[in-house]
Amino acid sequence: MVAELAAAVVFLAACGAELLHMRRRRRVAALAFGPSERPASWTIAAPLLSVLAITAVCWGLTTLMILKPKVHKAEEIEESEMQHLMMVLDVSPSMRLKDAGPEKKLSRMQRAAEVMESFFERVNMHRYRVSVVAFYNDAKPVVEDTKDLEVIRNILGDLPMHFAFPVGETDLFSGIKAAGTMAKDWNPRSTTLVLISDGDTVPATGMPKLPVSIANSVVIGVGDSRQGTFISGRHSRQDVSTLRQVAIRLGGVYHNGNEKHLSTALLNQLATTATESPLEQLTRREYALLACGLGGLIYAVLPWLLHVAGTRWKPGVQPVPVQNNGKKPAVRREAAAVP
Repeated sequence: MVAELAAAVVFLAACGAELLHMRRRRRVAALAFGPSERPASWTIAAPLLSVLAITAVCWGLTTLMILKPKVHKAEEIEESEMQHLMMVLDVSPSMRLKDAGPEKKLSRMQRAAEVMESFFERVNMHRYRVSVVAFYNDAKPVVEDTKDLEVIRNILGDLPMHFAFPVGETDLFSGIKAAGTMAKDWNPRSTTLVLISDGDTVPATGMPKLPVSIANSVVIGVGDSRQGTFISGRHSRQDVSTLRQVAIRLGGVYHNGNEKHLSTALLNQLATTATESPLEQLTRREYALLACGLGGLIYAVLPWLLHVAGTRWKPGVQPVPVQNNGKKPAVRREAAAVP
């Protein structure tokens, strides 16, 4: 409120000064602007620009003087700017089959770890808190809102979490439901959901509804999608069509991570989960800096513009025209009459 009051006082004082200047200018209008006594048409806006520029500089400087100094620290992210990364991880026994990777020699869980490690290295993880939900025939929260990536690497490093579940059919939707329950109280559009599975068994119905906190989602498939492997008396392979349908129903995208890491375009899409646009993230400090810079620029450039283009009238002796032969035209004089 102090900055606005100071700006109002300066505005009134500047308006009074401009009115006084206009009265004094009328006395010397013929000398400044020639016989027409009028400046260039664009100069009508000059007094208003001058007043607004002075007022903006005053408001900006007063605001910066009142605000508490901001200290910038390396790799420090404000709490309001933190994002969430929700990993929904398939830990069923089929994820331990070794048919993944470019050479088909890695287990599906190992390939999932490689894909996520590439994600961690290419994204600014200082902006994220990571949560993990593991699912088999049920779902269990493993870790919530951690900044320690070593904990996540340990979870992805062939940790036998399937022993924490009774033997049964894989229930992918239970993992999505548990992730939604964990993320329902987070800020809107602040979460990226990453679901990693081989899509071995997925129910046809029962897709949970995601909360508004989840902005983007990607389903990463691991395991050979062409040649399967027998486990528990059945043929297991990555079910690409089913995982793609799950991604569509989640409003996200599907990525076959068996041979390729996440693309840069997809990472850029997943990273844009900010709740506000860049303009909405501007604070009072940024607006004050903008007012000082723009107001100071206008107030500095305006006198030069008035000098250069304020009027078309050029006082002084006009140059004498020169003929084609380079000689000045002869001046004809009338003979004086002799009385």
